[in-house]
Amino acid sequence: MKNKMKKTMKLIFPALFVAATMALSGARAASANVPAAPATNANPQAAMTALFGDPVIVKGSGFEIKQSELDEVMTGLKSAAAAHNQTIPPGQMTQIEGQLLDRLIQVQLLVQKATEPDRTNGAQKANLQLNALLERAGSQEVLDRQMKAVGMTSAELRAKVTQENTAQAVLTRELNINVPDADAKKFYDEHPADFEQPEMAHVRHILLMTMDPITRAPLPTDQQQAKRKTIDDLLKRVRGGADFAALATQYSEDPGSKDNGGELAAFPHGQMVPEFEAAAFSLTNNQISDVITTAYGYHIIKLIDKTLAKKIDYTTVVSKIKDYLAQQQTEKLAPAYIEKLKKAADVQILDPTLKAAVAAAAAAVSLPPATPAK
Repeated sequence: MKNKMKKTMKLIFPALFVAATMALSGARAASANVPAAPATNANPQAAMTALFGDPVIVKGSGFEIKQSELDEVMTGLKSAAAAHNQTIPPGQMTQIEGQLLDRLIQVQLLVQKATEPDRTNGAQKANLQLNALLERAGSQEVLDRQMKAVGMTSAELRAKVTQENTAQAVLTRELNINVPDADAKKFYDEHPADFEQPEMAHVRHILLMTMDPITRAPLPTDQQQAKRKTIDDLLKRVRGGADFAALATQYSEDPGSKDNGGELAAFPHGQMVPEFEAAAFSLTNNQISDVITTAYGYHIIKLIDKTLAKKIDYTTVVSKIKDYLAQQQTEKLAPAYIEKLKKAADVQILDPTLKAAVAAAAAAVSLPPATPAK
């Protein structure tokens, strides 16, 4: 499915912890481009709570939200940005806080209305998402370590994602959202370009970095020369029959793939740096490249397999199409419904700054005027 459709497939409740999953899966997929920097604080929200306490910032009928819950979401978002070598502009921070707090409120309002089928649906959807995340990570050990880097355990992520998917199930039921098979098939037929799968390369690689992973500054010449000698020796060993995955685990300096035997998620053209991409797509199955030099260091690449470009079969994407069309219906109907829930629950945002941020965030995304929180 092309990126155009992926970018438009937005949930009315984007995963509150999608920041964490972006940090895990996105950074790993691009690990040949930007090696991830080490985490500097595994649980910053806990440190903030210890220093300043954990005040209630929102209360409503049957629920309350504490500062630590918002801090946890913001930490995930910042970790995701760092994993992609990006920073969030300070001027956008308040608006983002307002958006995330409003979504936390929405989820709490909806889960109170959840039925047993809603909870089952939420758990099933969460399982699918978390299994996909585990597959990208390569192993539970790698996933646990990556989760620790954003200050969360896998169990905590499961609980949060399940809760949010349950909220989505409630919203779908309450708004009577339904997408007939005929509508899904019509969308598939009318948007053929959205269902073209590009050629993909699936590789293992060994990376010896010639730049500092934190400062991005080049290493001294003597260190670069030593790494060149090591990578040349590794190339001789893998071409002599040594286990590529074992050597990647032992020697590779790519933190996103070394613990998975150097294996990267399959990628299309345009995702990796040019030198890496050109080498990967030029190989045949199980062929090993020469030493490839990029701005990040020296690589050896082994092609696992390539997938030719093709049109994705309707049966494999029908559920995603229905989700997308359901989201379109939801985005039209949800705002007014959520405002009714807020009124009924007497939602009060207790922090004046956050109260203003929520109002500003709602205005920024052109939502219908909200009833001011008390």
